[in-house]
Amino acid sequence: MRLPDKLTSRANAQIRSMLLDLRQRLEYGFLWAIVLFVRAMPLDMAAEVSARIWRFIAPKTRRHRRALKNLERAMPEKTPEEREAIALGMWDNLGRVMAETILLDRILKEPWRIELENPALLERYRDKIGAAVIVSLHMGNWEVGIWPALAINARAAGVYRIVDNPYWDRFLRKLRAPLYPAGLFATKSGDGFNTVMRIAGFVRQGGTLGMLADLVEVRGVPVPFFGHVMWATTAPAWLARRAGASLWAGRVIRVGKESRFKIAMKELKVPRTDRPDEDIGELTASIHRQFETWIREHPDQWMWSNKRWRDAEMPGGTQY
Repeated sequence: MRLPDKLTSRANAQIRSMLLDLRQRLEYGFLWAIVLFVRAMPLDMAAEVSARIWRFIAPKTRRHRRALKNLERAMPEKTPEEREAIALGMWDNLGRVMAETILLDRILKEPWRIELENPALLERYRDKIGAAVIVSLHMGNWEVGIWPALAINARAAGVYRIVDNPYWDRFLRKLRAPLYPAGLFATKSGDGFNTVMRIAGFVRQGGTLGMLADLVEVRGVPVPFFGHVMWATTAPAWLARRAGASLWAGRVIRVGKESRFKIAMKELKVPRTDRPDEDIGELTASIHRQFETWIREHPDQWMWSNKRWRDAEMPGGTQY
């Protein structure tokens, strides 16, 4: 007896859902085994072991080739050997970040591992920073980039992109929760107006929002970055401009090869003319000028392996 098409379709959907859930649970089980392996070691040892594994495996991948291509595009004055050394340093740093993310709780229990480069600047805002956006980049260990906001008692929240595996996503949220006492705003590709308004509402009510903004965003605006056009997200500038908030650029660098970090913060002037779109574009470019300055100082601590630029001046075209 043949089942009706509607029932067959529903049964197929249920099977696909079950298989997807099984795959995600298996992935989570594998990742949990890595977590147990990392947590069985002291912090600095775990970071060192992870760094060595990444330095061995990552150079054999296509992301290494992309990193070298990006480096050649951004820093043509460097020799091939210098660019290779920068790329290897990047993998070393990313390996350490992986272990340190799993062990964030240990880092936060040892505050001597984190140093503010300009504490006097932040001290002026203790208990009174108010509505603020802190924008950072994938440098050093960016996971601890929001720490200065906690140090001055800001009501801090963060923005992060949802991980496709819901089990791993919940685990990462739990790891990051101590850094964001006001919560985490989860976003995904194609997020709608309501999500944006919830985030803007939090900032308008005096919240301090931390977010990363150094990835390509095809719906953004073109800004100069290492002498080429990069399409950058306008979200930090839009939030600061529309919500009447201050805007801070921050960066984290690793000190030596240990899990120790220096954090620098710099307040950027938010233009407020009668041309808001131009203000947002100008502020977005200002953010990326600051990012470029910091990256040039410590190029081996930035993530070169992502897509950064497009050949064409408009979205659509080969990405590098």
